Amino acid sequence: MSTTPQTGNGSSTGTTGANQRPSGRLTIRDVAKLAGVSPATVSRVLNGRPEVSDSVRESVMKVVNEHNYTGSRVGGATRSGLVGVTLPLIHHSYFSEILAGVSEAFYEHDIPMVLCPTLHEHDREVTLLERLRQGTTDGAILILPEESDEELAALQEQGYVFVIVDPRSPLDEHVPTVSAAHISGAREATEHLLQLGHRRIAAITGPRGWIATEERLRGYRIALGEAGITPDPSLQVEANFRDNGGRAAMEQLLALPERPTAIFAFNDMLAVGVLQAAGKHGLRVPADISVVGFDDTFEASILDPPLTTVRQPLAEMGRMAVSQLVRLLQNQRIEALHVELATKLVVRGSTAGPR
Repeated sequence: MSTTPQTGNGSSTGTTGANQRPSGRLTIRDVAKLAGVSPATVSRVLNGRPEVSDSVRESVMKVVNEHNYTGSRVGGATRSGLVGVTLPLIHHSYFSEILAGVSEAFYEHDIPMVLCPTLHEHDREVTLLERLRQGTTDGAILILPEESDEELAALQEQGYVFVIVDPRSPLDEHVPTVSAAHISGAREATEHLLQLGHRRIAAITGPRGWIATEERLRGYRIALGEAGITPDPSLQVEANFRDNGGRAAMEQLLALPERPTAIFAFNDMLAVGVLQAAGKHGLRVPADISVVGFDDTFEASILDPPLTTVRQPLAEMGRMAVSQLVRLLQNQRIEALHVELATKLVVRGSTAGPR
């Protein structure tokens, strides 16, 4: 985490009656007590959420205005002028493309950001988020966060403003998210292989339970079902979204009595591993086996052969998340809490009809 001067949250000392102002700096819990509502309700009011009644909103804002509450986002006011960005890795092309969109959008808004790589470590990310929340930043973009739904809901109830890009697992409906259309993208990839004449189409998935895995698997199965093909469980292999996972899954598929004629890898790094394993076994792509990926990262266009893949609008996902966050920081309502951007199949040289 890059270092910046930290401004403490201050502390709320004793509070008394509902109409008496607490001594010290007002916290979101103080506002909640004075308004006679919960901290979560105060957070929803300050976030411009539509599920709060007009009377409750008026009560909360009356307290905010009377006591000059200067939380991270009232009326666009800020404590630090900084925003945080957490992401698992910086060097990975998938995350770097999202980060490029995020950083460019923040630059256009003249907002500096604090970058926090989490290395896919839950405890590290929790610690970094706590530091971001405690006065270092006014809000954050969380890319593929490790926290559970309960942890993120608690963070939101504490009044911290954030938007999630590419959520790992299903979240509370009140948590703002930006993602890609996994189902339609996977369906289009599978339909492409079906149209080429393939019928034994394997799917190398990501980890079970991840939104990307489950929704892409659903799109794959929908396309097969519409073609009158019953999905074969032996052709669905779980992996880890990395190239070594793609290699291991491909070895498993090639060991089947009847191997597949096409592979749908659920991201481009899995597809890289598939191509490596195919080459090891003397298989030519696409003459002997076709391969499709998902993401359209930098690697897809420089592979040999270039990879047919589903393009996620990664940079645009980052820009959209910034747009959502800025609106929340300025106490504006956002029209949709859950934004899903369209994907597009990019056909290159890794797919052809079966032999």
